[in-house]
Amino acid sequence: MSSDDAFNVPVGTAYAMLYTVLVSFTILAVIAAGFLPVPSFLQCCVASAVPTFAAGGAIPTGASATGKMARRVTLHTGGGADFFLAARNSSNSRAIALSFFASGMGAWVVYGATEMGANPELSWLGVLGYSGASAFPAIVVCIIGPRIRKMTGEKAFCTTDYGLARYGRVMQLAVAVMSVFYMFIYIVSELTSISNIYALMVDKSTWDGANMAYTTGIAVSLAVFTWFYTSLAGLPASITTDKFQGVLMFLLVFIVLIAACAKPENRITKEEFAVASNWTTDGLTAAVTLFIAILSAEMFNQGTWQRVWAAESVPAMRKGFLWGSFLVFLLMMFFGIMGMISYANDPLAFDTFQKFYYLAFFELLRPLANFWHVVVLIVVTALAASSVDSLQTAIAAIFSSDFVRLSGQKGGSGQDWKIRLITRILLVLINIPAVIMSSKRYDVISLFLVADLVCATAVLPVYLGLMTKDWGFIAAPTELGALLGMIGGIATVLVIGALYNFNEAVNPITGETIATGPFSYFWLTNSYQCALCGIETMITFIVTPLMGGFFCLFFSKLDVMIRGERARQPIFKFGENDVAGQYILDAEDTSESSSDSIKHEVNEDSAVPDVSVENVSDTAEGAAVSAGKDDFEDEEAAY
Repeated sequence: MSSDDAFNVPVGTAYAMLYTVLVSFTILAVIAAGFLPVPSFLQCCVASAVPTFAAGGAIPTGASATGKMARRVTLHTGGGADFFLAARNSSNSRAIALSFFASGMGAWVVYGATEMGANPELSWLGVLGYSGASAFPAIVVCIIGPRIRKMTGEKAFCTTDYGLARYGRVMQLAVAVMSVFYMFIYIVSELTSISNIYALMVDKSTWDGANMAYTTGIAVSLAVFTWFYTSLAGLPASITTDKFQGVLMFLLVFIVLIAACAKPENRITKEEFAVASNWTTDGLTAAVTLFIAILSAEMFNQGTWQRVWAAESVPAMRKGFLWGSFLVFLLMMFFGIMGMISYANDPLAFDTFQKFYYLAFFELLRPLANFWHVVVLIVVTALAASSVDSLQTAIAAIFSSDFVRLSGQKGGSGQDWKIRLITRILLVLINIPAVIMSSKRYDVISLFLVADLVCATAVLPVYLGLMTKDWGFIAAPTELGALLGMIGGIATVLVIGALYNFNEAVNPITGETIATGPFSYFWLTNSYQCALCGIETMITFIVTPLMGGFFCLFFSKLDVMIRGERARQPIFKFGENDVAGQYILDAEDTSESSSDSIKHEVNEDSAVPDVSVENVSDTAEGAAVSAGKDDFEDEEAAY
């Protein structure tokens, strides 16, 4: 590549754009937290991300107190730590759609789908697989989300609470470990991606040690700012920034359309596109791998699951996730096709490694004026920031949910400041190693693949817990059975690695040794083409979750046969008041008992008992609250 072809955004300009976006998001967070009034031009974007009523504020009466508003009064009047971590029942379907779309589409999207499209050995099936796989988890959440929300009740924050309610403390810890591991890798990938993009745009090599201070500085800036405003405003800030990120993503699409269609340098003929447009076996294996890998991992992405409880109703949640899934699919398809166009424009350069598949998106940007390169920096910074803040709030919810429950039992919101302080400290402890790892410049897709395989070992043992009754000879999973199922999934990966005589993970491009020993197979360096390619990788992702599920059911059956009904209880509890193993049964509950369960949570666990159903039932406000509770029960009954 000649110097004339290089990007040349001035370093000072790049820093200015970085801090402009991060400061803007911080201001949005301050507004979302209620520290500043919402400007009129931001009402449509911020209003649904803040508590409907302030602490001590008047409860609306008459026609203004709708069912949805009444439900919000009951569940999170006054905000506090609960709303900080859950934004409970505050978001409509549009907010959920944009939030899922934006939080999942971070800076990595400019690498992932375009790499699939630019690789002629993967091409269409690789692109379709990546697009469908990225959209599919939202559809699964639409199906099982309402049941998980029902089982855990309206005081849950994420699926670690499902692990606690369905199984017990051991599985709560196991789900938390899996979730934090996956989201930590996600954060590392985002910090790596944004650092690489900034280095590319200012013409600095990411492999030159002399530039490490610059790229690490970018990662530190992003981590510090997102930590600051998520510590300040929690999940409401994340949902607010997600809306802006969604809009900015469409701006990025518009930029690429200009580059691909308006510039003569990027125009290709039908015959040239045919060279990049292929249907291959390698593409099929990559597609199968992607569907299983991404679904397994996203089931532990608590940033997604938080939106289940943030939705104002079950229909809003389903509608939001379906629309978000559709937007994700379209966007990934777009980037994949852009990668194909980039390859078709100069196949020889890609085949001889003068250009790289993962940078195919940026090859389309080269003909654009420098102004557009600056705009791209703004957009990808917004993408990375909004994804990282979603992950940070999700990690905070995992660590803080038990603190919130304990605070409620001890009498209210006076403990909220302690919970937020603990949350902030924990996020610092997560961000520091994430920044350090991002400086190692691991391949982004390879990082995701490691996390995906780890999650694949546990996905069925965890979510088979949705089966709460024996099904003929098959026993409903027990906590011990689920735990042994996860261990069995890990053992399956090690056995597969041993069968392939695999004891060293080596980067197929650089020749660098990544890891050694039996656990090195988790890096899945089975193919020189890409991290996702190879029949061995596909087989691993098919067999691993199936064996994890098999071991879960097998050991659960043995557990019940040996220990009897005691096997269906948590392995241990912390005292009589521990909520471990206490979930709500859909099939066995009558509508009356379900109502009592919800009423118990609102009255005894809420930090604001003065607005509970009983306390205001004889007033006009109470009628509105009761109507809101009835609306929620109707939605659950419909499910």
